[in-house]
Amino acid sequence: MSELLDHLSESVTTARSVEELTRPLLEMLEAVTGLESTYLTSIDEVRGVQHVLYARNSSAMQIPEGLTVPWNDTLCKRALEEGRTFTDDVPACWGDSQAARDLGIRTYVSKPVRMGNGALYGTLCAASTQRRPRTPEAERILTLFAYLIGQQVEREQLIQKLLVANEKLAAVAATDQLTGLPNRRALVQALDRMLAQGRRRQMGVQIAFLDLDGFKAINDTHGHEVGDQFLVAIAERLRSVLRTEDLAARLGGDEFVVVSLSDHAGDSAHSAQDALSHRITQATQGRFDLPGASLDYGGASVGVVTITPDQQRSIEEVLRVADQTMYRVKLARRGTHDALAHARSGLTTEG
Repeated sequence: MSELLDHLSESVTTARSVEELTRPLLEMLEAVTGLESTYLTSIDEVRGVQHVLYARNSSAMQIPEGLTVPWNDTLCKRALEEGRTFTDDVPACWGDSQAARDLGIRTYVSKPVRMGNGALYGTLCAASTQRRPRTPEAERILTLFAYLIGQQVEREQLIQKLLVANEKLAAVAATDQLTGLPNRRALVQALDRMLAQGRRRQMGVQIAFLDLDGFKAINDTHGHEVGDQFLVAIAERLRSVLRTEDLAARLGGDEFVVVSLSDHAGDSAHSAQDALSHRITQATQGRFDLPGASLDYGGASVGVVTITPDQQRSIEEVLRVADQTMYRVKLARRGTHDALAHARSGLTTEG
């Protein structure tokens, strides 16, 4: 018994999963009961099936792992309903069980594995083709092992719920809640990875900084709800022109960033920048039929810079350079707009 307790103590304290706990327990259960097959099942009462998760077979009778059987046709269900945890005469108790006849089961013990709230998870079972006596020690061990497995199952399920909740929180923390695009925090992390990837692959990283010209006027004229609708629509259009390795993010307000890997160098790098700028500008231009208004929009100001593999710049510096490039584009567009307005005004006066 001392050796068994030592083995049990080690199994319980070192197990990191239900399987790591269960397998040595099945071995110990065999030693205590003298039954040749010991196994753990899970039960899906909604689907009406029982599944053999882990099994230990030391003789001719084989309970295969992975076996799935109808729950209503099992010895486990009959034992549970009758409150019978042990029988050394299965043919007399459940002679109509085809599975018991096929396996030649004579002695059978079973204990439900329950969660802390009483919900049924499965059964811990042992069976033999030979007639074996019932002992108080075996009964206590079976009860203890079923309890320990239930505790481990509950622990794993709790950990899984915590992991899922943590993933959801991480996704929320990295997502702009209005547009669904990555936010500034996620952009900084992604940009750091893409710059490292660019150095490894000897590729440039293009950073396009967008500012939505006239956004304040949209808010002032149509209200902030339409302004929000417009931001969501811009995000959708940016998504539609992204390539596989591209990333679009919202920095905040009416500022967005698109990041793209590029294998162009020299003069072709400038052409690639122009192509990215044109692709994004075109995406943000045109008619926006929003739930609250219809807008004809002239497009965002887009400034694009390329960080080459040999350049060592911080994320903040990269974004600042891209922002400055965008601002120069904005001033140039504003100057062109003013010049056109002045020319139209002159034509009107002369006319």
